Amino acid sequence: MKIYQIAYKNLLRKKTRTLLTILGISLSSWVLVSLLGFNKGYEKSLSRDIDQLGFQVLLTAKGCPYEAATLMLKGGTGLKYMDEAVLKQVESYPEVKKVTAMIMHGVFDPNKGQSGGVSAYLGIDPKTYPNLKQYVKFKQGAWFTGATLNEAVLGYEAAELEQREIGDLILVPGTNLELKVVGILQRTGSQDDGTIFVPKQFIQEKFGLKGKITGIGIQVKQKDNITKFEDKLYKLPDVQVVSLAQVKETIMNLVATARVLVLSIAVIAILIAMLGVVNTILMSVFERFQEIGILKSMGAMPLDIFKMIWTETIILCSIGGVVGNLLALGLSIVTDTLIRQILPYTPSGRLVVIDAQLSLTTLVIIICIGIISGIYPAWKAATIRPLESMRSEGA
Repeated sequence: MKIYQIAYKNLLRKKTRTLLTILGISLSSWVLVSLLGFNKGYEKSLSRDIDQLGFQVLLTAKGCPYEAATLMLKGGTGLKYMDEAVLKQVESYPEVKKVTAMIMHGVFDPNKGQSGGVSAYLGIDPKTYPNLKQYVKFKQGAWFTGATLNEAVLGYEAAELEQREIGDLILVPGTNLELKVVGILQRTGSQDDGTIFVPKQFIQEKFGLKGKITGIGIQVKQKDNITKFEDKLYKLPDVQVVSLAQVKETIMNLVATARVLVLSIAVIAILIAMLGVVNTILMSVFERFQEIGILKSMGAMPLDIFKMIWTETIILCSIGGVVGNLLALGLSIVTDTLIRQILPYTPSGRLVVIDAQLSLTTLVIIICIGIISGIYPAWKAATIRPLESMRSEGA
């Protein structure tokens, strides 16, 4: 009979103990896979969200730059206004490739949720904004032409929520203003999906904000020159320069700090799992003290005993690693939802990305842990002396 068959049958002798040990390893593996998947998914989603904005630098009114950028990314409201005259000054810089002005405005909607909420409208320039959003495709219709101010383009999720199609009218909450839907975007997986786009002049004129904007998106000609270009922008009065690359770096640093803490917990969980494996195998060795002595007296070499006990450890960790990977994959949506509830800002798209390479890497780590954990119990079994084992009921 082969060694792995003997090892497998030995584990089945104490099914409850074996099952609990596998469960501990599985939970450790699940935490490890989920953390690594979050690291990969969050950075990928954040990079995509920033890239899909179409610009590398954002100008806002004086205030907290990272809060401003976060609000812009999430389609939120509450930004301060600045003078639209800044736009012409920015356009005059030779480093500027494309530029567009935006104005965001929110109105209270009593029909949104149980206690109401804010409906946000993003006012854009139909001549410049689409040039920075060339990746956007329409499910129906197209961008408004500017012939009339009372037109709107809905993101995919906004159209689903409002249950509107081309030609339908939208009533702006708290007003008697109506918007005609002229376009519905395809799903992008970005903040655009939940956005209601309207002409910039609509917000400026209808809400008494003429000559005011909340942000200017800038695309530069050469990305290498962004730092020098930003130095010029800092000289503009009453504006705040937000480098979206810096925003990304800042958010990732915050997430990395939290991830170190959680990873420490995962390491502790893995160490506990290792102790559980060592305990299980040692108990098995002590219970089979006489049996191992008899095997050695019948001709089994210390290396054979070592391999048998070591194989039991590897089997436990391999099964636990596979089950943990399956748990992480099956519950990735639940993990994704929990993370969104905890973090103050989360990008669109999947936050926990688990692929074959990640699963395989984690499985190898867990098996390596099993190999290390099994060395002492296997050595302990291999050094049992036949005569001592026959005289004693255990050690």
